[in-house]
Amino acid sequence: MQEILDAILAGDTAGEDFAALDLPQSYRAVTVHRDDVAMFEGVASPDKDPRRSLHVEDVPLPALGPGEAYVAVMASAINYNTVWTSIFEPVPTFGFLERYGRTSPLAKRHDLPYHVVGSDLAGVVLRTGPGVNAWQPGQEVVAHCLSVELESFEGHDDTMLDPEQRIWGFETNFGGLAQVALVKSNQLMPKAAHLTWEEAASPGLVNSTAYRQLVSRNGAGMKQGDNVLIWGASGGLGGYATQFALNGGATPVCVVSSGDKAEICRRMGAELVIDRRAEGFSFWRDEHSQDPAEWRRFGSRIRELTGGEDVDIVFEHPGRETFGASVYAARKGGTIVTCASTSGFLHEYDNRYLWMSLKRIVGSHFANYREAWEANRLVAKGRIHPTLSRTYPMDEVGQAAYDVHRNLHQGKVGVLCLAPEPGLGVRDREMRARHLDDINRFRGF
Repeated sequence: MQEILDAILAGDTAGEDFAALDLPQSYRAVTVHRDDVAMFEGVASPDKDPRRSLHVEDVPLPALGPGEAYVAVMASAINYNTVWTSIFEPVPTFGFLERYGRTSPLAKRHDLPYHVVGSDLAGVVLRTGPGVNAWQPGQEVVAHCLSVELESFEGHDDTMLDPEQRIWGFETNFGGLAQVALVKSNQLMPKAAHLTWEEAASPGLVNSTAYRQLVSRNGAGMKQGDNVLIWGASGGLGGYATQFALNGGATPVCVVSSGDKAEICRRMGAELVIDRRAEGFSFWRDEHSQDPAEWRRFGSRIRELTGGEDVDIVFEHPGRETFGASVYAARKGGTIVTCASTSGFLHEYDNRYLWMSLKRIVGSHFANYREAWEANRLVAKGRIHPTLSRTYPMDEVGQAAYDVHRNLHQGKVGVLCLAPEPGLGVRDREMRARHLDDINRFRGF
């Protein structure tokens, strides 16, 4: 791997020289093991510790198939799907790999007793398989995490509807928390030249998810003037939703859980912020019953901030804890757009506030290639900035995942893979200088 790293760090290595580099027979990767899936039985979800289940080890380089590419991974990032994988919830991911492995001889490579995880990367193309023409060795790239086969008619209007749609590094093997990743070539997008490796790796999954959920016609279709309620507005997903709202002429109403997180939203440019902990909002009386009085108090607080208006869109991702309040808070005819459900998948709400007020609930999951490309283009143009708060070396990936699981983080948590230190990979220093204040503002979490 040292020869590959030296070629990347040189910054001027030609594509044909990358193509001539010897590929390693094995590489370092972050894995979970099939033999460990029962290790947390009887342990409550909040007490499950990713530091026990995530391994950093050498794994064999998988065979390169048609339409695929090897990417040397300089940096990656932690998403909540890696937390789910590491605590084997809601199900162990080995079931995904087994089902994928049954679809074709090529897919059988993914069904292994270990799972290389991770759904973000920034790095350099090393090799491409047969049928790949748009990407060449030596190109600096990021990857979105949509893996599709597109052999069915159902995926050709919106690739997220492909029956064989999977999230790379979660429902497939050979993900981005590794020195080398195996991706489909149609996952690749240009790396933003003004960003470091770790900055460029961090938007991927959450930026694209927020774009589809909030901006795309497949999600809420946000327009200028909308009021948008954003839960977890300083976090990995909510931080990008807040930026999209601000850039798109909408007014974000940011909900956070601490004064520090409220200040992050204000530094991003948001003016309407609710610190739910400081204001004592608690939407459940006990484990089994919600408190509609708290929904009403929450709605009153929103109208107090907006000058009497309810929100047009609710950007919903906590799930069980907040969903009843979200349905209540949306205006008549408004939209609740939902993904993730990090606090629980079984949602409860009062349907009278939905049906009698003509509201819509829209399910949203990641993004198609066009949406991911558009979201990445805004990063490359300096309109959307990485919300990276901390970067760990790959050997400390368990701690990085632990931080995200325990909500000890702000924004995104990065992981250095091949990159020996933070701050490398900037190619357009003039553009970086123009955007440095914003980059630092969004990284200053």
